[in-house]
Amino acid sequence: MSNSARESILGSIRTHLAASPAPDVEEHQAPLKIPVSKSDPIKQFKESVESVSGHCTITTDAADVLKQILTDLKAERIAHSDNPPNAHDIFGYDVGISTAQAAIAETGTLVLDSACERHRLVSLVPPVHIAIINASSIVETLSDALTLLQKKEISPAITFITGPSRTADIELTLAIGVHGPQELYVIVDGSK
Repeated sequence: MSNSARESILGSIRTHLAASPAPDVEEHQAPLKIPVSKSDPIKQFKESVESVSGHCTITTDAADVLKQILTDLKAERIAHSDNPPNAHDIFGYDVGISTAQAAIAETGTLVLDSACERHRLVSLVPPVHIAIINASSIVETLSDALTLLQKKEISPAITFITGPSRTADIELTLAIGVHGPQELYVIVDGSK
């Protein structure tokens, strides 16, 4: 897909989102619980990650926190997106570690750009995913994240991750980890 085609598609999405009317909320519907820490996107991001059953630690020493998480998990086989195992072997790993290029505070969503990660399966296959994000890369909204990504050439694949993998079958029974990691740990690195 050409850059101009991407720009056209993203422009169309932004235009339609801006023009969309706010949904009507029926009186009998429960109000949505959205974190209200708008003044501090890092705190709001942490609250949002934890509200979707993820774990989030804000630190200035990401290496120590990562070491502690791996020790607590008793992880033996660890895959890293900068040095990934082959696609067949990744299914035998306990933990996958990646970085995230952006994060969305209002939803607790990680944004992984395939141009920056050598192998997306590291964040999608092992039962535990640990993501490291720089605190300065946390933005308020999806629109802000798309704007941040648009400042450079957008890669062919962007992965959005919000909490551990979850799905509900036709009877609405929630299952965690069926199509991806059962646990998500996010380390917010505030050292830079």
